[in-house]
Amino acid sequence: MQPLSQLETGQQAVISAIEADESLFHRLSALGFRVGKTLSIMRRASFNGPLQVRLGTTDVILRCNEASRIQIHPI
Repeated sequence: MQPLSQLETGQQAVISAIEADESLFHRLSALGFRVGKTLSIMRRASFNGPLQVRLGTTDVILRCNEASRIQIHPI
């Protein structure tokens, strides 16, 4: 397992855990981040900026801090 923030651009992974406080967990769940879902990193901003993550047909922008709380298994 590794955090989503370490996934390379273009790679796919499966969410294995979300380790966040209750409010962030509910926000991520509402955006479609659930255990077992496949996702990929589309783009990374420079200087540790936000990540563009694709879940199915939906694109979500996440801060690196939020992405580091999502544990994944690369495919």
